[in-house]
Amino acid sequence: MPTDAQQFHALRRLVQTPSGRIAYTDQGNGPVALFVHGVPLNGFHWRHIIAGVRDLRRCLTVDLMGLGYTQIDPDRDVSFVAQARMLAEFLDALGVDRVDLIGNDSGGAIAQIFAAGNPERVRTLTLTNCDVHDFWPPTEVLPMIEAARQGELADFYQWLLDDPDLARDRFTSAYADTGVLTDEVLAVYLQPVLATADRRRVFHRYWTSFDNAQTIAIEPALQQLHAPTLIVWALDDVYFDVSLAHWLQKTIPGVVRLVQVPDAKLFFPEDRPHALIGPLRELLTR
Repeated sequence: MPTDAQQFHALRRLVQTPSGRIAYTDQGNGPVALFVHGVPLNGFHWRHIIAGVRDLRRCLTVDLMGLGYTQIDPDRDVSFVAQARMLAEFLDALGVDRVDLIGNDSGGAIAQIFAAGNPERVRTLTLTNCDVHDFWPPTEVLPMIEAARQGELADFYQWLLDDPDLARDRFTSAYADTGVLTDEVLAVYLQPVLATADRRRVFHRYWTSFDNAQTIAIEPALQQLHAPTLIVWALDDVYFDVSLAHWLQKTIPGVVRLVQVPDAKLFFPEDRPHALIGPLRELLTR
């Protein structure tokens, strides 16, 4: 039986957009749900969530520019605003009008920007631990941003790829159970961003494009966002405190539920998937 990683590679497709050739997967049937991942991950992050909702939705994952298997010009803008624009282009290329939008980590901020700029295209919005307003980048990632600025961050990730046990140890800040990070899973995430000198440079620019002015600017639009919105927040996250979930709840009038997940960290959709699957199914069937 093929592994999850082998299935992901078999499913992966590319579609041409004005921003580049965007890597994606397409599973399930029904109205479209679009899943947006964080850094340094790609669409593979959502495999367990999709397994839990693909009977309800046609589930699209997308690899953001500068991450995963998406192919772009080395000098293309990879800011969060540009990523949100790419999502619109991606949906246009597939002939998709409206989506249930789900985001995590930096993908959650990109989802907010997309929803703020394209409210008519968002059927529902689900936000998990992510960058919010002016509360990012987290202090804990500032050394990573500086390493990217110095052109050295890819070397650190190469070190992790070469020593999976070390990688699992370093990712304890983002996973409650790093056992999900098998050698094969780590390769799915890290090999593509390290594959060429150009990809390493774009990966660095992803990090150095972090600027909370992009999310501060959308606050007025979020205050007018009435799409039914679900917030599911891991409580042991050292990057994004639960106070950010409460900020979103107060700001977005469409919020219908805030679920707090104990014993879970930033990337909990991967190692605590049922904490998201249950509330998400409820939102999608309401």
